Amino acid sequence: MKLPRYRTGNRELDSAAAELVDQANPPNNSDLVYELIASALRLAKDDANRGDLKIASAALKEMRYAFQVFAPYRAEMKVAIFGSARTQPDDPLYHQTRDFAAAMAERDWMIITGAGPGIMEAGLEGAGTENSFGVSINLPFEAGDSPTLADDPKLINFRYFFTRKLSFVKEADGFVLLPGGFGTMDEAFELLTLVQTGKAQIGPIVLLDVPGGSYWKSWKDFVDHALIDQGYASPDDKNLVFITDNVMEAVGEITRFFSNYHSQRFVGKRLVIRLHQAPDEETLLSLSEQFADILTEGRLEKVDATPSEIEDNDHIDLDRVGLWFDRQHWSRLRTLIDAFNEFSPRR
Repeated sequence: MKLPRYRTGNRELDSAAAELVDQANPPNNSDLVYELIASALRLAKDDANRGDLKIASAALKEMRYAFQVFAPYRAEMKVAIFGSARTQPDDPLYHQTRDFAAAMAERDWMIITGAGPGIMEAGLEGAGTENSFGVSINLPFEAGDSPTLADDPKLINFRYFFTRKLSFVKEADGFVLLPGGFGTMDEAFELLTLVQTGKAQIGPIVLLDVPGGSYWKSWKDFVDHALIDQGYASPDDKNLVFITDNVMEAVGEITRFFSNYHSQRFVGKRLVIRLHQAPDEETLLSLSEQFADILTEGRLEKVDATPSEIEDNDHIDLDRVGLWFDRQHWSRLRTLIDAFNEFSPRR
């Protein structure tokens, strides 16, 4: 194999690693497999202490297994459900979560929960085992995994929060958060941070309460007054979330996001947005003017699949709109996606 630029720094080790990759004969991406081996050998060369090696080893093993579990379901739409493990089965929030999960399963969506009690158990109960993934973490002070997913091959156990949250964000197409404690707040703000900074794909984020509930209203008041009014966040960032106390409104927000919009990908420095149906030229000109603030040059244009997308067979049948996005105003990009969905052929 041709060695990538990233190597161990030792010719003999480089050759041995390359020979090992050749023996494994991965069908694709031999360069990346080599780099994984090179990183492990570099850790040894750095004389990393055992604690550091344990973290790296456990994290890689957890990610590998999670990738394997989710791989057969890549084409399935999935929504992640976050919320308190302390919510009791007789709580209206439990019923709200169960009803939401059931409604999404009826629309051929799968759900991802933390596989614990409370809101997580309600989601599993509503969607059913066959439509559910569990990404569990072992905590000494809380109940173990939900019996609903016991021995299910779609149950994944994590040691680290960061690998667990990676699976949530990487694998889900949409997100619904119900009231919870520090963990739910952590998940909410990290999710918003990742989307706001372009480190995670833009997707629908719903903050769901029960009728008359004040949890997310209080949260919004805090964000408005302590963050946005003080200049710590942009007013546009509020467009990243949708707050409701109605299950069907939550379902509609999740599914509507994908009514025309499909996905996006950077090809070089140009962002390519894949749609089921691109708007006509007149509409693209109008949108170019409306969203000129997020363009570094040019305008929105209908484009063909790029050579790299064709090589990867990356949804080449879909329409495409290309734009020179500034990679900064992700909340405004979310608003542009909403505009594309207004021209949905599925509406």
